[in-house]
Amino acid sequence: MDRSKIVAVATGIISIGLAIAYLLIVQIIDSRGEMLPAPMVEFLLPGLG
Repeated sequence: MDRSKIVAVATGIISIGLAIAYLLIVQIIDSRGEMLPAPMVEFLLPGLG
């Protein structure tokens, strides 16, 4: 194989690895459960509400 084919294959392997890692991270974050709503400003800073 010449150099350009080796670079193309290596880039493809890295790309597939990153895609699989991204999907795994999304699955882990998604499996943590229900998302909690953001806190309301009135409770954090009583003078602003």
